[in-house]
Amino acid sequence: MKIKQLLFAFAMLSLAIGFNSCKKNNETISEEFENTFEASGNQAVSDNLTEDANDMFLQVADENNIAGGFTAGGPVIVNDFIPCATVTITPLSGFPKTIIIDFGTSCTDNNGNVRSGKINITLSDSVRKNGSVAVMTFTNYFINGFKIEGTNTWTNTSIAPGRSWTRRTENGKITAPGGRWWTHYGLRTVVQTAGVATPIRIDDIFSITGTHTVVNSSNIQRDITVLEALIKKTACANIDNGKLKVQGQTIMQLLILAMAHPVITWLLYQLMAEHHVPSHYAKFFKV
Repeated sequence: MKIKQLLFAFAMLSLAIGFNSCKKNNETISEEFENTFEASGNQAVSDNLTEDANDMFLQVADENNIAGGFTAGGPVIVNDFIPCATVTITPLSGFPKTIIIDFGTSCTDNNGNVRSGKINITLSDSVRKNGSVAVMTFTNYFINGFKIEGTNTWTNTSIAPGRSWTRRTENGKITAPGGRWWTHYGLRTVVQTAGVATPIRIDDIFSITGTHTVVNSSNIQRDITVLEALIKKTACANIDNGKLKVQGQTIMQLLILAMAHPVITWLLYQLMAEHHVPSHYAKFFKV
């Protein structure tokens, strides 16, 4: 599923919440279930938009020979995610570097995703060098109408011959079209499981674990832990496998999601809209 399709599904999911909330009664448990489903959908969108921004960064690093990890002068083949962005890197030689990926007022990629604004990265050393740190921020950055804010800090923790990073998100915020928003923060560990030895990115596969917290505009919080690693293939626009645990303040708010990621939450919302009865979802809850 492309990011554009994911975000369309998310918009329809939000609509389903609205219809369901008109029909549901005042039982607290119904509201708690709904909040938990909503949080899992928010996190799915946050994860995929974060991975999309990372794809932009790694493509720029490879195209400009600042990724490292391969023999000097060797071939570097990339998948063109950003054909219409302007990339500025300063200084031209040496580190640290500042990278600005400027999508202008509208930049449409080959998959139909529309971006605007800037992704800013400060890079301490080659991306694939142990100990290097990349700090990513955003300037009025949108993708398909979703505004992305916050700071993502990548720290390379690789031990040869493998590759790995930690990624810390601070002050993350997503604003959906129409104005609904949520914040998110947490720490993830990213391990490259395929494509380490090749000079192309399209065969790279990453395993992602860790914890995150999502807080909506009503200050309702859910803690989300990866139980089975999320799998992100560079060849795919979205995370496509894994399992998450979503937990609120009470044991009845503990949800295990087997991720046909990222659309499982959307499918569960479809069921909620169809049946209007929270008990239909008891099998998804650990009590």
